[in-house]
Amino acid sequence: MRETEALLRQIPNVDRMLANPALADGGVYRHEIADAVREVLSGLRVRIIASETDFVPQDDELAQCALKLARDQAQQGLRSVINGTGVMLHSNLGRACISKAASQAAKYAAAGYSTLEYDHKNGTRGLRAGYIEKQLCDITGCEAALIVNNNAAAVLLILSAIASGGNVIVSRGELVEIGGGFRVPDIMAHCGCELREVGTTNKTRLSDYYEAIDNNTRALLKVHSSNFKIVGFTQSVSIKELTELGAERNIPVIDDIGSGALVDMRKYGIYDEPFAPDSLKYGAEVVSQSGDKLLGGPQCGIVLGQKRYIDAMKKHPMYRATRADKMKIAAMEATLRVYSDPLTAERNIPVLSMLAMPLDELRLRAEKLCGEINKRGGDAQVISTKSATGGGTVPGLEFESFAVMPTERLSAEETERTLRAQHIPIIGRIEKDRLLLDVRTLFQEDFDYIADTIAGLFQS
Repeated sequence: MRETEALLRQIPNVDRMLANPALADGGVYRHEIADAVREVLSGLRVRIIASETDFVPQDDELAQCALKLARDQAQQGLRSVINGTGVMLHSNLGRACISKAASQAAKYAAAGYSTLEYDHKNGTRGLRAGYIEKQLCDITGCEAALIVNNNAAAVLLILSAIASGGNVIVSRGELVEIGGGFRVPDIMAHCGCELREVGTTNKTRLSDYYEAIDNNTRALLKVHSSNFKIVGFTQSVSIKELTELGAERNIPVIDDIGSGALVDMRKYGIYDEPFAPDSLKYGAEVVSQSGDKLLGGPQCGIVLGQKRYIDAMKKHPMYRATRADKMKIAAMEATLRVYSDPLTAERNIPVLSMLAMPLDELRLRAEKLCGEINKRGGDAQVISTKSATGGGTVPGLEFESFAVMPTERLSAEETERTLRAQHIPIIGRIEKDRLLLDVRTLFQEDFDYIADTIAGLFQS
């Protein structure tokens, strides 16, 4: 008992520890290091009382423990990772990476003052996102446009402004649930709309819409099934057929195309994704889509369509609650600028660049990374594999690719866990008991870090 009390008296106090030079410039805030010091000292006290240790480390050793703890805890928030999964729009890893130009634009908008709602030519109040509206009108041919926080917010705003108090007709097979448990029926209920389901899960005919229309029908809604696919004995109504019915009965048609795209994705082997200009051409009064995903911009919702409906949304109280902030606006402006030239977009928008990358180039990239790992003393192989779009986009579609596989000095699970625990986590995927790093979603500027990290596994 006396030995325990003697050891407890040797534990330094918090103020003495905070004065240790090792903690003076540790790259963390003082309150973070103070919390870490208290946790380290408290843990030491518990171990002494439990007779799990019979000595008190030197102050410098305790300071290093506290510094490591503070740094680890500071890394628990949002941080950069390296995506080796081959999933280009990985929902858990932030989906689309924006272009360098978009990133720089967002940075400038965040760090300083901007013309967010200021017309510097006339010295008067300006329109928020007015330039984006012009860009979207030029690209898609729509009469008017706006952007909001995300596509779920876009649908919420559209229904609130156009259809509140009435019923909205939608195919039963399109009553989707998107990530986080958000369901189309729930969104409708919150907008004050009555959901009127037509058809069955696998088959909906145009006659089903005809029969459901009444004097209180405010809109016909078509929802793209972004994150699932129904195959087999199926039938659905095209947007062209639906808009013809809407025009005949004087009812607006809303087309929620989900991921959406502002370039024709068939050149990349993607045939099932709706194309916003097509929906507008066929006569949809309002079209909504995501601003990230296949478009490759910041997360936001884009609304395109007839001016009278867009104007009604801009005046609706819900718009202020869902509108995009200055960083999203800046990033989206920079993203849309390149869409006037498809080749420029393909070079500068990461998701388009990944989709367009030839198989031979992917193989060369994998061989280069593999060579760097082996040159540093590691051991890896190039493996053929398949990439995916992800992010609720074209489910089931895969793309031929190549990956680097560290040889099994450790098991695939142990290697995956070790790479995930790095200062910059390297995230791969395990396939057939092999850890793979798909080069389609890796950036070449990260190759040295990846090679050093993997080679280090063979030297520890």
